[in-house]
Amino acid sequence: MRKSDPGIPSTPTVQVIQRMFTLIDILASREDAMSLKEISAKAGLHASTTHRILNDLATGRFVDRPQSGTYRLGMRLLELGNLVKNRLNVRDAAVGPMRELHRITQQPVNLSMRQGDEIVYIERAFSERSGMQVIRAIGGRAPLHLTSVGKLFLASDEPHKIRAYAARTGLSGHTKNSLTQLPTLERELARVKREGYANDNEELELGVRCMAAGIYDDQGRLVAGLSVSAPAGRMDEAWLPRLKATAEEISHQLGHQGL
Repeated sequence: MRKSDPGIPSTPTVQVIQRMFTLIDILASREDAMSLKEISAKAGLHASTTHRILNDLATGRFVDRPQSGTYRLGMRLLELGNLVKNRLNVRDAAVGPMRELHRITQQPVNLSMRQGDEIVYIERAFSERSGMQVIRAIGGRAPLHLTSVGKLFLASDEPHKIRAYAARTGLSGHTKNSLTQLPTLERELARVKREGYANDNEELELGVRCMAAGIYDDQGRLVAGLSVSAPAGRMDEAWLPRLKATAEEISHQLGHQGL
C-alpha cells in the first residue's frame, strides 16, 4: 500500500479536478512531450503530486508517456474532441446569439454560408412587431460580390481566385451601387480584410444596407457570416462592435481560439 501524499486527498475533490485540468492545459501548450519536472514547475505542484495525477490520466488514455518520465496529451482527448466537433453545427451554435443581437438592434439578423459563387441564407432572427424590416428568406441565394457576407468570403480568397470569380460571373450588378468593376471590388475586399467586417451599401437591393462579420471554426476557417440587415436610413454603425462580438461568440462555440 503506497503512502498517502498530503497534496492529494484520499477521495476525489474539486481541487483534484482543478489540478487535472491545469496539467492538461499545460500539456496542451506544447506540441512535444514534457518532462515531469517541467510540468510540476509550471503547475506549481510537488513532483509526486504531479506524477500521481498524470498516472491516473494515463490510465484513462488522456495522457501518453512516449518515454519514461515524459508526458503528452493522449488519444482519448482526440477521440472526445472529434465526438464534440461532429455534434457541433453552425446553425445550432448561432441561434441563441442571433436572437440576442436581434433583441438589441430590432433588425433582422441573418446567418449565411457560401455555396460556390453565392451565399445561402440558412437562418434568421426577426420579429413581426418591429415595423418595416428586411427579410432574407431561408434558402435564398445572392451573388458573393453583392452581399456583405459574400465579400467576407471573397476577401478570404487568394487574388487569383477573386479574378477567376470575376471572370466566371462577369460581376453583374443589381443596383447603381453594385460593384461591377474588378479594381473597385479588389479595393473593397482589401478594406474588408483589413478591417475585419464587410458592408452592403444598397448593392443588392436599393434601400437596404447590411453589415457582416465572419464566423470561424476550430481550424480558423471562415465557415459562415453573420449580418444585420436594415432599411438604409435605419442602419446604425454603433451596432458593429456588438455584431463582431456575437460572431466571435459563435466562433468560440465552434472551437475557434481567436486571431
